[in-house]
Amino acid sequence: MKDSFKRMFRNVNPAILIIIAVLLVNKMLSSNQSLGEWLYTQLLLLPAIIIGLTFHEAAHGYVSYWLGDPTPKLQGRLSLNPIRHIDPIGFLALFFAGFGWGQPVEINPMYYKHRRRDELLVAMAGVVTNFIIALVASLALKLLINANGWYFSGITEIFFYILYYIVAINIMLMIFNLLPVPPLDGFGVLTQIFNLQKYSWFDTVYRNGFLILMVLIIFNIVDRILTPAMDFFMNLLF
Repeated sequence: MKDSFKRMFRNVNPAILIIIAVLLVNKMLSSNQSLGEWLYTQLLLLPAIIIGLTFHEAAHGYVSYWLGDPTPKLQGRLSLNPIRHIDPIGFLALFFAGFGWGQPVEINPMYYKHRRRDELLVAMAGVVTNFIIALVASLALKLLINANGWYFSGITEIFFYILYYIVAINIMLMIFNLLPVPPLDGFGVLTQIFNLQKYSWFDTVYRNGFLILMVLIIFNIVDRILTPAMDFFMNLLF
């Protein structure tokens, strides 16, 4: 496991860590919680983050494998072991800044019988899985509320918040990954629907996708999209 963590952090860009740190400081300064309350909240977020990231990336791997691609299996991605799927930067961003991503699953579309259709299915697998998890957790949360009313204490209060955060984090991951920016799934979906690979600008945009994403995050554009979309889906589920 120690070697796994070393591999996860081997290629971390220090500049991105600085961005995450700045976002963390801004979030803490704007929070009305004390440090202890904030840390308690972050601990309750952990199960949701691990479940959301792990199942999202595993879903990509399993769907690609079912469509004939052995690459995810050969690389050990057909697993629900979080270490195999969590990207350190994406995890830190999600834990501290409220959005994030997992380690992308490598696929080989040459194995697909219907390449554009199958790539679209693989791209959609993660976000669909996140929505299903959010839906199941919201139903469990409603059962908990029906059994206990709105009064929670002790272990039931912990379960309440864990389930709530599972809903919220998975909805956030679904929306964030649907943004049409590489390497997020939304760009992959648009690529297959509109066959964007035929355009001359495609490779340039794809290579610089992460930089574009960081700019959108720094200038708060991502948050302006996430917040109303989150409100819509949370109201839909509850």
